[in-house]
Amino acid sequence: MLPLPPMHSKGASLSSRPVAIWLLTGVGMIMVQVVLGGITRLTGSGLSITEWKPLLGAFPPLNDAAWQQAFDQYKQIGQYKLINPHFTLSEFKFIYFWEWLHREWARLMGLVFLVPFVIFIIQKRFKADMIYPLLILFVLGALQGAVGWVMVMSGLNEEDVHVNHIRLAIHFIAALGLLLYVLWFALMILIPASRRKNLPALHKGLLVILVVLVLQLIYGAFMAGLKAATMAPTWPTINGHWLPHGGEPTGGLKWLTDNPFAVHFIHRTLAYLLLILILLWWWKARYIQWVGVLNHFKNALPLLVLTQVLLGILTVLHSPSPKWLLLLGVCHQFVAMLLLVTTVAMLYGFKRARNN
Repeated sequence: MLPLPPMHSKGASLSSRPVAIWLLTGVGMIMVQVVLGGITRLTGSGLSITEWKPLLGAFPPLNDAAWQQAFDQYKQIGQYKLINPHFTLSEFKFIYFWEWLHREWARLMGLVFLVPFVIFIIQKRFKADMIYPLLILFVLGALQGAVGWVMVMSGLNEEDVHVNHIRLAIHFIAALGLLLYVLWFALMILIPASRRKNLPALHKGLLVILVVLVLQLIYGAFMAGLKAATMAPTWPTINGHWLPHGGEPTGGLKWLTDNPFAVHFIHRTLAYLLLILILLWWWKARYIQWVGVLNHFKNALPLLVLTQVLLGILTVLHSPSPKWLLLLGVCHQFVAMLLLVTTVAMLYGFKRARNN
């Protein structure tokens, strides 16, 4: 686990509270970025910008000649030749916009991190043990951008028409890891260790839920990358089968990650398991009183997982419709993030074993 400062204070001091608010702002911006990434994927926009210009790329094409040049570059890759040869310049501008906005929001996050970081250093709001973790946050953010470009590069050729689903999953999970790192940091500032509960059984239960949820999210990224929902827009069966049937490859470890029907089956099964685990955990924890907002998070868990399962079913059933797939798919992804954030916030509500 990446290092975080040991917060032993009785709560957030007046000097550190702006730091916590700044971090929570980062949590919100990362969630928006993930949503924009989902829109980019669902609109097929991820390969529309074929160059990575960290600074100059902040500006879209500013005249007709520049737009035509960007369009001509897009015409060189397989996605255009095999899927979108009918595209007009206007249609290209639509997909370009979403990928540009996704990258632009990432640049804005960098500014929102860097400018207050410098201001807080000048104001001496940071404790000494905060500096190193904050520098790690900056590095993680930069690495996330690099991972995103590597993912895009996997599709910039004449054979592939989409980004590699494994790289898509890595990019997605890395973004969520950054999100949770920032969230945990903020919670350590806002909620004193003395207010955390010492309940080992519920703590272990949340850890199990978190592991299953992360696996579920990974397979959600596989689902998106393989277009698995549109291959089996049925429920409760998968094209009439209760078990995975058909597709390539047919065996080995790749069957678990590359076969769209196997991925679909695993994603659904993990969802059902997650639903059962959260309901059982909530039943055991329903009378526990936490500090402040964490108590509301506890009751939000079952509502979020039920909503997530319902959205997943609706997304699959309506996946043949691009408009419904976009709307429901983005909602499905956003609620998944809320469920993850809520689970980790609840996990923070427990003391570590060494603090018992």
